[in-house]
Order: sequence, then structure tokens, then C-alpha cells
Amino acid sequence: MTRGPAESFGNLSTDLLQTQAPVSEDPRLMGAQICCQADGEMPREALRFHAEAVGAQVRLDAQRSTARRRATFRDGIVFSQRPVRPGERVELRVLCHECGWVGGLRVGFTRLDPERVTASGLPPFVCPDLEQQSPTWAAMLPDGCGLTGDVVRFWVNRLGRLFAQVNAGPRLLLRKDVLMGAPLWAVMDVYGTTKAIELLDSTVSAPTPAMPWVLSDEALPEFKAHRVRISHPPSLPSEKAGCTRPSPPPR
Repeated sequence: MTRGPAESFGNLSTDLLQTQAPVSEDPRLMGAQICCQADGEMPREALRFHAEAVGAQVRLDAQRSTARRRATFRDGIVFSQRPVRPGERVELRVLCHECGWVGGLRVGFTRLDPERVTASGLPPFVCPDLEQQSPTWAAMLPDGCGLTGDVVRFWVNRLGRLFAQVNAGPRLLLRKDVLMGAPLWAVMDVYGTTKAIELLDSTVSAPTPAMPWVLSDEALPEFKAHRVRISHPPSLPSEKAGCTRPSPPPR
């Protein structure tokens, strides 16, 4: 969902945030109300999952590089432990794909500082629940992506465009409306058919892409995944690549 630069973040749940500073009407300061790190001071440590801000069904390994959903299809939200720079690739591998559900992995970015998020206050879904409660922008990967062994990379550029790439395939344009100007944490939803994911260190794992890297994202062709309509058997509810409330089939 698109948020205007002057929108208030006053609808954040009191259970979701331990504390909440007064909301400024100045769009240049929005997001600073719910984050504590300056963009220029982001550390260069490898990305890991935040240890505490996880969905009710998520279990992390000791290194906080693997997130596994124990049961059902929901409550699989996880965050990066630090903000992600514009253009920085968040790279992960799908470890387990579970049949019987409709829809899979969601990826995106949020201004919510996970240090100030209580696990018990997290909603069951990143789309649309967390988006409606906070400045969060996420999308579902297109149908056929996110199978066991697939490597998924996603990032946001300085224009607020959210991209993803699966293995050595073309980049996919997922969204155009990410509000920039404040630190952004990566957010993932280990949802539905996606049972487990592993964060990879993108500084040491750099497989050759299908097309050469260039300095600007705008120089590459765009595959607009958010316009892809996903089809399912008639007995299962259909789901678009955008953020809609999930409706799992009977098991």
C-alpha cells in the first residue's frame, strides 16, 4: 500500500512497540521517530536475523542465520539485525519448501527498529498486517520462485524501488513506493510454502548473474513481478503477487 510522505505513523500498535516517540509532521524526520541508527553509521557486519523480534512460530539457529517455521502457515515474520543500505543485496537460500499451502516467501523493508519490537506484538502476516500497522513495504515472490535450494536476493534502490532476483535470473521489480530518507531494516515472512530460509553473506557468495552488473538499477530492464497474477487449482483460493490477506487451503 502506498503511503504519502505526510502520513502519520500513529496507528502503530502499543503492543508492537515498547515505546513510541511523538510523531513529527515533518516528512524529513519521519522514521527517525522509530529508529535509532543514522544511515551513515550502519555497520558492515554480515546480516543476521534479529534475535528477539521473530514471529510466534519462528525458531532461529545459534548463529541466527537460519529461520524455520515450526507449524501452520503463518507467524513467520523475521527482521535483519541491522539496517540495510540502499542498493545492498539481502541474500538468502530457501532451505525447505512445503506443499499444501497457497503463496510463499514475502520480502521487503521496514522503518521499524526490531530492537523496539516485542515478539508478542507481531501480527501473523507481513502482508497486509504489518504494512497496515507500520511503515513497511513488502511483496510476495512470483509463482514458481522460492523453491528448495533457490537463492533469492532483494534490495531497494535510492528511488524507493524494491527489486528481487532468484538464482541467476532477471531482476524483478516488486514495488516502486518504498519511502526513503531513514534507515530501513530487511523484513521477511517465512510464509506458506516457504518453511525455512538461511541468510547468506553476500560479500563472500557472489554467483555470476545472468546479465552484467551496472552502476545504476535504472539501466537494466524491469520485469514487473507485482503485475503477475498467480493461478492455482480451482479448489484453492487465488492470490496476487501484491499484499493481500492470506487464505490457506484446507489441509
